[in-house]
Amino acid sequence: MNIQTGQIRYPFPDPPSGAETIEVAEGIFWARIPLPMALDHVNVYALDDGDGWTLIDTGVDTRKTRGVWSALLSGPLAGRPINRLIVTHHHPDHIGLAGWFQSELKAELLTTRTAWLFARMLSLDVQDTPAAETLEYWTRAGMPPDVLEKRLKERPFNFADILAPMPLGYQRIQEGDVLTAGGRRWRVRIGHGHAPEHATLWSEDGELVIAGDQLLPSISPNLGVYATEPGADPVKDWLESCGMFAKHADNRHLVLPGHKLPYYGLETRLAQLAENHVHALERLEAFLDEPRTAVECFLTIFKRPIGDAEFGLALVEAVAHCQHLWHSGRVERDLRDDGAWVYARRD
Repeated sequence: MNIQTGQIRYPFPDPPSGAETIEVAEGIFWARIPLPMALDHVNVYALDDGDGWTLIDTGVDTRKTRGVWSALLSGPLAGRPINRLIVTHHHPDHIGLAGWFQSELKAELLTTRTAWLFARMLSLDVQDTPAAETLEYWTRAGMPPDVLEKRLKERPFNFADILAPMPLGYQRIQEGDVLTAGGRRWRVRIGHGHAPEHATLWSEDGELVIAGDQLLPSISPNLGVYATEPGADPVKDWLESCGMFAKHADNRHLVLPGHKLPYYGLETRLAQLAENHVHALERLEAFLDEPRTAVECFLTIFKRPIGDAEFGLALVEAVAHCQHLWHSGRVERDLRDDGAWVYARRD
């Protein structure tokens, strides 16, 4: 398919605000939860099960977030219990209040095994100073000395800062499962790259996809390598997932993403999401005609300057792209005297 013939369409150009919800399909309501970061919102969805609600994702655990949820629960969602919470992946803007829903509202948590294990592990791993493995990772990525020195003096981000305590117990969902919620049957399809074992839900009637961050419109999800798995290749995982999802995608699907606006045009968008990284890899391979660190590749990969606020996400994504070229044999990698990996195109 020529993606230029496709079109991304947004049937709901004005998002909900505050405790407002928008019914995007029969029995499926869209709300927005604020986030304390540049990407200032996460989309959540309430599916009407008749005797109660199934929720999709939560936002982070802050006083403001709990206030918005309290308004939703006493407003448009009032009168019926929250029976289930389905979490698409382990990032705190999606799972941050899961423990609160479990403990306070007695909701059942459904998510993938990796999402639950990662979130609970990271919530218990509280650090007041950067771990030795993190320092080594930053050095290997080529973090400039002044940035490294500054980070050594700062308390690192901890999941526990914005993640409600998670009690033991959840129900696992996995590839191929079928769930019933909101008067529909949903097929679970698992993606990778942005987060390991990221769940998406595809309605069996072929009309809707609940996408989390796997199938975003207008922005590309971050693909990052972290000190927890420094040898990972999330770009490979992402491209393979795009190919798998493309077998099921239809431009007539209404996609309900974790950020930005619901949209039509999934076939087109999947091709765009894959091509975004393919083109970045082509630019990067050409740029590596001389040995360079991941940090030295920022402008080539992202095509714009990277500021302090974006540095962390840019670093993990630059490492991911350099490392993908290395894993696939397109570049070589050597350890420089200062401890940084440098990548260079093969002759």
